[in-house]
Amino acid sequence: MGGERRIGVAIDFSDGSRKALKWAVENVVRNGDHLILITIRPEVVCEGGERQLWEATGSPLIPLVQFSDPAIMKKYDVKPDPATLDIASTAARQKEVDVLMKVYWGDPGEKLCEAVGSIPLTCLVVGNRGLGMLKRVVMGSVSNHIVHNAACPVTVVKH
Repeated sequence: MGGERRIGVAIDFSDGSRKALKWAVENVVRNGDHLILITIRPEVVCEGGERQLWEATGSPLIPLVQFSDPAIMKKYDVKPDPATLDIASTAARQKEVDVLMKVYWGDPGEKLCEAVGSIPLTCLVVGNRGLGMLKRVVMGSVSNHIVHNAACPVTVVKH
């Protein structure tokens, strides 16, 4: 991936993550960048196979053409929605960026911070679910964890 910028966007295929992706494409991504969509799946117990190999390091980087294919994405247990795919493919075409996806399994806050160093990312854009103060205290905030622990600049796009 040479010296180009690697812009990470946390994606869970919700309205908030689509808004973060759109914001990143409009405000951060430049021609020649790598746009890396990072999705975190719940931990699963694997008897064997590829997912067991990827559990510690995440999946390989998946090109846009592959993560647009439902049959390929089934093995990652990921179902990209049409709106997210449209934003990603439009960015690839109009901004001439390389769009990739990486899948991790486990705790979202920890895995996103891990992705920053292992990919490595130039910056990370995340959405915010807009929880109220009480829910955020009880449930915790993934975006708050990332802002305080990621080793790169993080932008939180409010829902």
